[in-house]
Amino acid sequence: MQTDIDPRNLIGRKAFDRKGTKIGTIDEVYLDDATGVPEWAAIRTGLFSRDAFVPLEPSEVVEETLRIPFDRALIKDAPDFGVGRHLSPEQELQLYHHYGLDVASPAPPPDRDFGRLAGSEDT
Repeated sequence: MQTDIDPRNLIGRKAFDRKGTKIGTIDEVYLDDATGVPEWAAIRTGLFSRDAFVPLEPSEVVEETLRIPFDRALIKDAPDFGVGRHLSPEQELQLYHHYGLDVASPAPPPDRDFGRLAGSEDT
């Protein structure tokens, strides 16, 4: 996604799938806990329907709309976690898998030798 846009300016914009079919209107934007970068958007898919979560990467803002590079059917079938709540790491993982996106590798395990001198023996 374009990183120069304020995530607050996404709310209220129309969202379209990769074929140009309207999906709905952006209700909320979710930021990554670690970086603060906009990561997900919740899109109201109709008057009486639910919000669908979509990834902001690799989506892009084009002429005041959000263009999402997935089919409308896939977007509407995304897991429903409700809006207005924090997304847990498990929920984010479900969304990444739903969209077939790569998930960042977990952090390496801590260095168990940290603080020991090289060549010293454990006694």
